[in-house]
Formats: sequence, C-alpha cells, structure tokens
Amino acid sequence: MNYTLKHLRYFVAAADAGSVTGAAEASHVSQPSVSAAISHLEDVFGVQLFVRHHAQGLSLTPAGRRLHGASRELLVHAEELSQEAEGLAEGLAGDLDVGCFVTFAPIVLPGLLRMLAGDHPAIHVRPHEDDLRAIQEGLRHGRFELALTYDLNLGSDITFEPVVTVPAYIMLPADHRLASRDAIRLVELDGEPLVLLGLPDSRGHFLSIFSEAGIEPNIAYETRSFEMVRGLVANGYGYSLLHSRAPHHRALDGSGLVCLPLVEPTREMHMGLARLSRTRPTKMGLAFALACQEHLPDLLEDQAEE
Repeated sequence: MNYTLKHLRYFVAAADAGSVTGAAEASHVSQPSVSAAISHLEDVFGVQLFVRHHAQGLSLTPAGRRLHGASRELLVHAEELSQEAEGLAEGLAGDLDVGCFVTFAPIVLPGLLRMLAGDHPAIHVRPHEDDLRAIQEGLRHGRFELALTYDLNLGSDITFEPVVTVPAYIMLPADHRLASRDAIRLVELDGEPLVLLGLPDSRGHFLSIFSEAGIEPNIAYETRSFEMVRGLVANGYGYSLLHSRAPHHRALDGSGLVCLPLVEPTREMHMGLARLSRTRPTKMGLAFALACQEHLPDLLEDQAEE
C-alpha cells in the first residue's frame, strides 16, 4: 500500500478538527494538501473515510472511525521510533496525553506529575479531565493513551489496573449534628436533603448505594460539579455521598465541611489505570503507570491525614 505517515497525520488532524480548514491550520499546511491526503487514503483503502457536509465540515464514517484509532496508534509508535533513533532518553521524551476523572484530577494529578518529572523530566503530560463515560470514549477514539479513573461500568474493551481502594465518604457541613462522629451510617441521615453528584455513571452508582441500604434519598440539589457539591454542603443545603475527598475542610467560599467514612459495607471501588485493551502501551505510558503505582497510595494517604 502506497501511503505515508504524512497522509495519516493530515487525516487524523481532519478527524480531530472536523474540517479540512481546521486540519490545515493545525498542521500548518494548505487546505488542498489535507484534501489530497484524505482522497489518497480513500483510494488506497477503497473506503470512504468522511461524510462531507456542505458548509458544516466533516464527520467520520464507520470505516473512518476504525482507521482513525489505528492511525493514532501508528503515529504514536512512529514517534517513539523516531525518539529511539535520536537517542532521546531511551524514548522517554515528548507529549503524553492522559485522561483523568474530573473529581479527583486536581487532587492527585499535580502531585503525580511532580513525581514523574523527578524521574523523567522530558515527558510532558497533557491532562484531559472528564467524567467516567467520556474518559472511556476518549480511550476508544485515541484522544489519550491511558486514563486515571475508577473501575465503574468499564466496557469489555477496556483493561483496568487497580492501584488503590477508595472508600465512600459522607460529606457534612461543619456544624452538622453528626459532624463530630468518627464514622456514619446512611440510615442516620434518612430524610435529610442530599446534594447529589450528577455526573454520568457516578449518579447511578451513588443511588445504588442508597438502594442497597434500603433508603430513598431526598435529593435537594444535583450538580455535575465536585466543587459545587462541596459548596452546597458546606453552606448547609444537605449532605453528600462521595469517593473523592479534598485534603482541606473548606469549600471555595471558605465555608467549613467534614468528610466521615461510610460504615455500610459497599462493593469496593478502585482508583487505577485504564487503557484500550487492544493497544500496546508506549514507554512513556509505562513510566506514568509506574509513577501511579509508586506514588498514588502515599499521596492519597497524606491527604487523608490532613
């Protein structure tokens, strides 16, 4: 087959941008160069890669989506080969795209990046924060190589490596009648207003914990924002059920809150690394995974003690 990495780069750029114009701008080439690369690949593979929408850009066909993921993977490994040839720290240099669940990304990711930089200063991690469902789609579409997330509702095409077990917490305003307790049961809050984290998959997971405890939650507020949950709870609008906890006991507006372990036995939740099962990890991806295994448990333990 007669095609080059340049053809694939322009094709991936067009898929990412959703237009020939955007791909040309991102690749610093002319629009005809991008269009010619796409047409060449369609001729070589004998399939249509894009649906052209008049004045509305491009969208991938099913065949195009399959080629898009494979092309991204090939380009990553081609970059690794180039780095090997140039002797750049045994390939441990360049950009590494990593997904991270949005609630705990700002809590653990900066510390992990600092630890990784100590061993591999030439690796530049580009974080992508999103909800659990979007993270899986990001892996499937090649937006990032691996993701730090929870093992919740993962597809059969996703491989997950657990790193640390995370308990469930009840979050209360600092002046709540139960705030001085060491732990708490859901039944002790039965009937009180709940502030629910309404992210995809997270919402159903938390509601299932109530269902298993035989409690119908009184949902007063629902939000997709972790900090909004903390702010509403700290200001007395209800309690919340979470797995992520910040190491400080104040919301962004300065209002106080506390996090207490949930007593009820619930199915274990793990924080760990997810990747698409059919992909081979890069050296940079393996270096990031090792940093997570070595440092993530200590980071979470240190924060829990604050």
